[in-house]
Amino acid sequence: MDIQFTALATDLVEALRNGAADANGQAPERDISDGSNIPCRHCLNEIEQGAPYLILAHRPFPDLQPYAELGPIFLHAEACRRHNPGDGRPEILINRPTALIKGYQDNDRIKYGTGRIVETKDMAAHAAEIFQDPDVTYIHVRSALNNCYTCRIDRTR
Repeated sequence: MDIQFTALATDLVEALRNGAADANGQAPERDISDGSNIPCRHCLNEIEQGAPYLILAHRPFPDLQPYAELGPIFLHAEACRRHNPGDGRPEILINRPTALIKGYQDNDRIKYGTGRIVETKDMAAHAAEIFQDPDVTYIHVRSALNNCYTCRIDRTR
């Protein structure tokens, strides 16, 4: 089974860069990267030392419901190229040893039993295993240390 890593949509990111409210109804905060583990959820690369970035609350679900987790994420404050799903495993998952992955059903609820911390080098195999469950529609990748949303994994076929 083929998978793709799906970054945040460019229209959402552009709106946030232009002052749209985050999931908490607040304007994103601005800061300057010190170059240490500040991953952009649009290009799925690290935000370089000295580069401006945004800190904001993000809820990667279409509707409010008990499983719609909300948490902090980072974005380049200036334009960056969205991660191309055809490029394979993104930089931020190559540079981190582990991540939390968990499957979600088409109603955007967690499919219990799918959550696990995996080595990022083996993530595709673990995702393929989770997708064997016909109830799993997509997978979230989250920080193994802080549970922050990183990106989504989708089937390509």
